[in-house]
Amino acid sequence: MEKRVFLAIFLSFVVLAIYQAYFAPPPPKPSEKTAATTSASTTTPAAAPASGTSTSAQPAPTPSAASPAAAVSNAPRVLVGDSAARDVVVDTEAVHAVFSTAGGVLKTWELKHYSQDGKPLEFVPVDLPDSLPRPFTLATTDDGISKVLATAIYRPSAEGLTLGTAPGTLSFEYQDASGLTARKVFHFQPDGKPYLVKVEASIDVNGAARPVRLTSGPAVGLGYAPDGSRSVPSRAIQMFAGKVKRLTVSALAKQAHYEGTPEFAGVEDQYFLNAALPAGQAIVVDYSPISLPVPNDPSDHTRTFVSYTLDVPGSMALSYFMGPKDLDVLRAVNPQLVRAIDFGIFAWLVVPLLQALKWINGYIGNYGWSIAVLTVIINVLMFPLRHRSMVSMRKMQTVQPEVKAIQARYAKYKVTDPERQKMNTEMMALYKEKGVNPVSGCVPMLFTMPVLYAVYAMLEAAIELRGAPWFGWIHDLSRHDPLYITPLLMGVSMLVQQKMMPSTADPMQQKMMLLMPVVFTVSFLWAPSGLVVYWLLSNVLAIGQQYVTNRMIGAPVPAVARARSKAVTRASAGRK
Repeated sequence: MEKRVFLAIFLSFVVLAIYQAYFAPPPPKPSEKTAATTSASTTTPAAAPASGTSTSAQPAPTPSAASPAAAVSNAPRVLVGDSAARDVVVDTEAVHAVFSTAGGVLKTWELKHYSQDGKPLEFVPVDLPDSLPRPFTLATTDDGISKVLATAIYRPSAEGLTLGTAPGTLSFEYQDASGLTARKVFHFQPDGKPYLVKVEASIDVNGAARPVRLTSGPAVGLGYAPDGSRSVPSRAIQMFAGKVKRLTVSALAKQAHYEGTPEFAGVEDQYFLNAALPAGQAIVVDYSPISLPVPNDPSDHTRTFVSYTLDVPGSMALSYFMGPKDLDVLRAVNPQLVRAIDFGIFAWLVVPLLQALKWINGYIGNYGWSIAVLTVIINVLMFPLRHRSMVSMRKMQTVQPEVKAIQARYAKYKVTDPERQKMNTEMMALYKEKGVNPVSGCVPMLFTMPVLYAVYAMLEAAIELRGAPWFGWIHDLSRHDPLYITPLLMGVSMLVQQKMMPSTADPMQQKMMLLMPVVFTVSFLWAPSGLVVYWLLSNVLAIGQQYVTNRMIGAPVPAVARARSKAVTRASAGRK
């Protein structure tokens, strides 16, 4: 029985490891058709089409280069605006943002508490073609008006803002002689939430309000892993009617247009989220996958982004979250936003484990040692279950010679033969006589599996491990061990543990089970080092527990008893 449990655990973790290893394959290179669409779309309005089915980028409009003099002469006289494009800087305790008065769009959103290559992490993708829209590009259902709004020079309400932890407001206004008026207002750090921005936008022509369309631009981050590590690519995410959907590029090719009142809708990668929170407001959201070459990459790799556009029938007033998928940060904004973290089917267990890890780290100050402490606590709590399982397997090992003798006597009968039922009767009588329950060794082990999966999911998704060092050569617990020392030690510990654990399998099956440490070692070579640390320490503690259990329940069944069992089996076969 325990052989099947081990095999089930083995296969489950192999499938899980392979899934995680290949979850984020390199995005496909853009086809000639897609490339042509992207390059030729410089005259397309910034807004996504109403159907939402297009998978090409929807760039911001640009003025025609053929006749600039004619464009200037035909343009309406500007009543409210700026004379020339310039940058407006907003500095908070957590974010360094740069807006441009050209279009009133966001150019830079740096997260000061998170780094990329030793610099503050840039949330807005860099090195983008000028044809692509930037975050908060304003448009409407009229292509002509949208073109004017995308190229207009807005008047800012301030030269810049230095806020610290205080809230602040920055607005951009534009008005011309044709009667077109546009306004965008950004409220920073509302209610003390550093990564939340409340956006108000309105468009009217001669006093008549027009529908508002606001585009995120390509999101989020770099769109690829510069160090080649495993990561989740940018993908759409939304929550409608209490259900979270993560939409890959292939899924968006089938459907990219959604309507309703979602809890949130936007774009995510492994650790960060760019999402709008309509707060009960009915919206239309259209997603557009974007594939671009990696800058300065001779291998011609591509990077993948997703842009999303929100449409509302009149003026817009909603919040945007642009920050880390940190459990406490998301919960402070909206409890439902926590579900943007992909903890899998055991989220109900992962969240308490993550909270416990963060609580421990509050005292220790090092996530590597915090994982070690949490590992000890988990193993102490699971000690009774493991001990009971080991004792049951030892009892099964003790009666195994007699079980094999019974099986040998009935080996010549088919499974459907009535005589075969006598074998089961004899075996149950033997178990009852010896006080052995054949499933008691498996059930306790099955109870520990959700914990193992939950820890796996937690350490894969927790942003707290991103860039967190342990000691020595491990400088980032979210990346694999650069020297592969901990995975190799983990494989050795699994081998030792398996050698010590009682087994009722035959010698051939035991040799096959010895492949488990090899497969696990290979699978964990590129796993986050924080996960490998947990697994390694768990194995070491399990070895210690096995040693204690062996001392408590006595030595394993000696080889003499097994030899005697084989002799009885051969004698029984001869009599038959």
